Amino acid sequence: MIYNFHHFYYWLKGGVETGQAYRAKIFRNLGLEAKFVFATTFPYNNIWKETEYLGFSDSETMWLYGFFTDCKNSAKAYTLEQLENTFDESTYDFSREGAIVKYRFPRTNSYYVVYMLDEGSEGIHRVEIVTQGRLIQKDFYTYCKIYSEYYVPQDNQPHLCLRRFYHENGAVAYEELIEGDVILYKFPDRILYSREELVGYMMSRLNLTEDDVVLIDGEPGMIERSAFILNAAPARVGLIIHADHYIDYDEDHIRWYGIYEYAFSHAEKIDFFITNTDAQSELLREQFRKYKGTEPRILTIPVVALDKLRLPERPRKKHALISAGRLAKEKRMNWVIEAVVAARAQIPDLTLDIYGEGGDKEKLQNLIEELNCGDYVRLCGFHKLDEVYQKYDAYISASYVETFGVTLLEAAGAGLPIVGFDIRYGAQVFIDEGENGYKAPWGDIGGLTRGIVRLFREADIESFRQHSYEKAKEYLREEVEKKWKDLLCPTK
Repeated sequence: MIYNFHHFYYWLKGGVETGQAYRAKIFRNLGLEAKFVFATTFPYNNIWKETEYLGFSDSETMWLYGFFTDCKNSAKAYTLEQLENTFDESTYDFSREGAIVKYRFPRTNSYYVVYMLDEGSEGIHRVEIVTQGRLIQKDFYTYCKIYSEYYVPQDNQPHLCLRRFYHENGAVAYEELIEGDVILYKFPDRILYSREELVGYMMSRLNLTEDDVVLIDGEPGMIERSAFILNAAPARVGLIIHADHYIDYDEDHIRWYGIYEYAFSHAEKIDFFITNTDAQSELLREQFRKYKGTEPRILTIPVVALDKLRLPERPRKKHALISAGRLAKEKRMNWVIEAVVAARAQIPDLTLDIYGEGGDKEKLQNLIEELNCGDYVRLCGFHKLDEVYQKYDAYISASYVETFGVTLLEAAGAGLPIVGFDIRYGAQVFIDEGENGYKAPWGDIGGLTRGIVRLFREADIESFRQHSYEKAKEYLREEVEKKWKDLLCPTK
């Protein structure tokens, strides 16, 4: 069995989760049994709806907190009718606006705020209970109530003090008690004094053997405290590196990023490291040799495998740019917008569609209004983009954290020329200067603008398009599957 552990989750569907979904498909094709374990709460989305949408099956996903209950993996949702049947009061006021429902109970001066799965759904994600003007409880649902959070007032703000996780019949399975930074878990037969111990307890119940493999997606959280690594024996352990792995270095010392510090300092506990690009693999080897005097096993296996090259079914929209990713600071979508606005002065029919969700959405919308570009720059929300890229003429990125660049590969696989910053590793992997796109020095918004103009005014765009297709071929599923097969099934 392969167990793939991932502490963090961008509830806005980031590149790590997208990569895991690709990996799940590869393991299926290879006939390898795998479980993808998400070790975080899901306060904003239904976990099984999220994983289903990304392409996981219920049978191959696990949830750390649900592991200790008998609740099943199911995208089926609890309904308003079921909720109403639990009310103690028969008299209440009902209102609904989009995906938010409110129940008011005049007799007790309390109300429920119900967050539905979406605007047209009767399925519930969570219910917030407010009494005497104070938030006291949140209940979270899939097809049944899976856990509750309880709050106490401190400094006129609600503070989380308890989570209670349930079995399918509503009985309490265990509790998480929270006081500041102190957390403990109370089970019927034991008390665990940290999340690290909770992870260890889960992994001990998996009964791992030498035939099992533990893959750890290196993201913020548990990895820096080593819980997954320390509890993996006797299984083989692989650490997957999604981001740049070091901060800086000099002749004698190197500063690793904190999420990798334990693993790099105890490389003997890791059977293999996986990066996305040959450039990062070679750099990591050199750094281990120089600063650690060791040579661990380091492999290059791209996080994404393309099922096929995407060809347009109809003519592409001329001078139409696409960009995609989380709407977060590190993706610099504001710079993309500014570059497009400047380029529009020379390309009057230039358009830009941005796909994704995130905390910067409101800021970006305000910028669009400020620059008066709403008639040709759109925020399109989150979509599965498999059949979207090939409708556009080119791709643009201003991200500064792409160590691979899932969207860059997907764009190349749809034959899109690319304009982006000259940063490791993504742009340097997928953009060949003057052959399928243009790279600008980091932070040079004007350079992005010039790249756009050159692309549509000077370049042989059909030649650029064919070059992108050629670059994408080495990432077709068959090639990536072979790398995983050689690693996990060397004798087959």
